Amino acid sequence: MEYVYGAMLLHSAKQKITEAALTKLLTAAGLKPEAARAKALVAALDEVNIDEALKTAAAVPVATAAPAAAPVEKKEAKEEKKEEEKEEDTGLGALFG
Repeated sequence: MEYVYGAMLLHSAKQKITEAALTKLLTAAGLKPEAARAKALVAALDEVNIDEALKTAAAVPVATAAPAAAPVEKKEAKEEKKEEEKEEDTGLGALFG
């Protein structure tokens, strides 16, 4: 992940994202960069418009609250059914007990 952060930092500083620049940045941060990883990231970002990618990523809405609420409702419905079944069993047990 630090390779991507390094590339974003270089981009933010208006520097060209190269293997040498990325390696130098990571080394300055106290890391031991792997040449293969730096080379792979630079190659992957070669034809990517980073500004456009950041705009697209910022426009994607994040909706995490809705799925979390659904299981709670199902659980409550199950508990209500169990309570209804218990009430029915108690009523029938009273007739034959």
